[in-house]
Amino acid sequence: MEVRRTAPVKLVVPDERRDDLHESARQFLHCANRAAEFCWSDDSYTDCVTANTTARDALYDELREETDLTANLVQEAIRRAVQATKGCVERWKQAKRVSQPEFTSWSMLYDKRSATFYRNKVSLSTINGRVECDFELPSDSPTPYDQYVLSDEFEYRASTLQYDKATDEFYFHITTRKYDSEEDNDSSEVSEDAGHQTVLGIDLGVNSLAVSSTGRFWQGDDYDHWCREFEKRRGEMQQRGTQAAHKALLRLGKREEAWRKQYIHTVANEIVSEAVEHDCDVIVFEDLTDIRERLPHAKWHHVWAFRRVFEYVSYKGPEEGVSVEEVEPNHTSQRCSRTDCGFTHGDNRHGEHFHCQKCGYEVNADYNAAKNIGVRYGRKRQHKLRSSPKSGSGDAPVDVRVNGGTFTRAELS
Repeated sequence: MEVRRTAPVKLVVPDERRDDLHESARQFLHCANRAAEFCWSDDSYTDCVTANTTARDALYDELREETDLTANLVQEAIRRAVQATKGCVERWKQAKRVSQPEFTSWSMLYDKRSATFYRNKVSLSTINGRVECDFELPSDSPTPYDQYVLSDEFEYRASTLQYDKATDEFYFHITTRKYDSEEDNDSSEVSEDAGHQTVLGIDLGVNSLAVSSTGRFWQGDDYDHWCREFEKRRGEMQQRGTQAAHKALLRLGKREEAWRKQYIHTVANEIVSEAVEHDCDVIVFEDLTDIRERLPHAKWHHVWAFRRVFEYVSYKGPEEGVSVEEVEPNHTSQRCSRTDCGFTHGDNRHGEHFHCQKCGYEVNADYNAAKNIGVRYGRKRQHKLRSSPKSGSGDAPVDVRVNGGTFTRAELS
């Protein structure tokens, strides 16, 4: 069985070469979006292009002419678009709402030829030749870099370069791979590495647009404010009733749509970054199928945002080596997330506040729900492992990232 691991490291980029990386990323996103446009069809998922060779044969020469990127970076940009399209097609087949993938976050995908690794540095292809960057590693050891990059058991795979605008720093998420020999020989046991997963639970709500099981909140106040502002401006223009007002209304609609997409893209990027930062293998959401019935007081723009957050994370996550899953939503907001309790009752939740009627645990209700979502996935996965004819004892570890620690497999039993 293939086992993949990702080790994020900070890069020390020479000042005179930072602009080369920024321009390379801009051109990389241009190629990815051009490829997504080519692959997508609004008519039917059967018309979408999901074969990398088809997209590459159609676009490679043209994109090489349009950009200064190396051949490998152009091919990786096309591959990113194809993979994102595949993910959308799979959700489309399940009758879920999808739209053309759009790439806006600063990131580039490097394969083994466009990134050459040394023990303490990496050489990266750019639009202006290669740049050598040292690694800035944490002082404490062992680090994921020690375990997965320096280990002879793992080999390099395509890795992702990202830029943090807030700190003005570059980070390289190095992906490595190894094969479990016992699993390849059809062993009846599931190895610990193969079975181990670390989960980030995400709860979507009205008061907080999203909350993670690590305790990070994405507040919906700013989103709601601008939705109200756009609504107010639409009302004013509709009252005028003139042709000029009608044209202005159409322009406003396009600006509002672009703003909404960009806002949700930012949230989705930060959710994926939260998962990567905490070494999570899976991001788990509640199934949104009946979201309107479960949240009857939510406005249409809230429901739109929920679906978009899940949709964007679903194709951004795999780009960073993080899968995205769903679990049943039943009672996640009413169940106590303390591992020694689990009491479920409708009186446990009062608006944004959760107070367990059995053990007295008090916490933000959305944070409590996010932890329950992660725990539910962990239990679901362990049940499948125990039920599998090849699962052996079925006690492969499943950790749920929470604020102040993790739930382990013993706590999920």
